[in-house]
Amino acid sequence: MTLVTAAKKRSKFDPKTFLSTIDGGRKVVAFPKKQTIFVQGDRSDAVFYIQKGKVKLTVVSTIGKEATIGILNEGDFFGEGCLTGQALRLCCATPMTDCSVMRIDKNAMVEVLHREHAFSDMFVAYLLTRNIRYEEDLVDQLFNSSDIAIAGSFRQGR
Repeated sequence: MTLVTAAKKRSKFDPKTFLSTIDGGRKVVAFPKKQTIFVQGDRSDAVFYIQKGKVKLTVVSTIGKEATIGILNEGDFFGEGCLTGQALRLCCATPMTDCSVMRIDKNAMVEVLHREHAFSDMFVAYLLTRNIRYEEDLVDQLFNSSDIAIAGSFRQGR
């Protein structure tokens, strides 16, 4: 299946309605603005789905430098690293607005991905689309920061 076909299926599939039918293994949690959902190094044992609000994903280097790696909106998933065996969170998730987030236990998510093919197709298309967007952003940032550094070097006579 092509990415375009999967994206079309995604637009016909309503994950919000579907996710509300999962038996067990899910919990809707309200997070006020700036309250931590999870932090880098926490145990990675669930996937999250934003029902309402906006969430910022950040990483902190070993020297304490923080970088934003994503800003997610209603209808977005995050924390899916647990599905690949990632034991610990690689980033921090913090609401930028008051949020309503569905927490789906890893086992429940794996079970539904195996059982419900429409959901699996939608989820894979979502992840691939987001990955492409992240790659485009990274390339843009690399080239723009290189251009700025080069321009700065020329201005400084290097």
